[in-house]
Amino acid sequence: MQVSRLPSLLVIDIQNAFLPMIPEADRVTAMANISYYMSIFRQNGFPVILVYHHGEEYGVRPGTDIFEFPATVPIEPDDHKVIKTYPDGFNKTDLDKVLKELGCNTLFLTGLSAVGCVLATYVGSMNHDYKAFPVKDAIMSHNSDYTNNIEIMFDSVGPEVVKLVLESAGK
Repeated sequence: MQVSRLPSLLVIDIQNAFLPMIPEADRVTAMANISYYMSIFRQNGFPVILVYHHGEEYGVRPGTDIFEFPATVPIEPDDHKVIKTYPDGFNKTDLDKVLKELGCNTLFLTGLSAVGCVLATYVGSMNHDYKAFPVKDAIMSHNSDYTNNIEIMFDSVGPEVVKLVLESAGK
């Protein structure tokens, strides 16, 4: 029996509560790129997983406007949704279960914060035996230099690599 090994896009914490903390130019670029990647993953039949941070300390609770992604994010009914309370999207969530059910082993990470939740989820993915790649110009943090450093240190990938993987994994 051959196990399916597919890529998945994780869109992490691009919630109304946190986006104002991001420099505007970085936010505009990253949000446009995230929407683009959501589109190409769907066009190629691969899952998009939306990861939300539930943070009582920030008043970020499900059912509130600040908990939601901006209305401009092209969310589809088939997108999987994971709610976390720790920076690592795997910690005490069903993310690992969802990915296994979908047959995914390669993760492309987008969202925020490059130096917080995206980075923690990257490390968590290794702890769960996934291959993970931050996506260049689709992650962001409160400091552009920090984001650039994360992109360099953790070998972020751009659109050509993402397209190649999606084509190679073709459904």
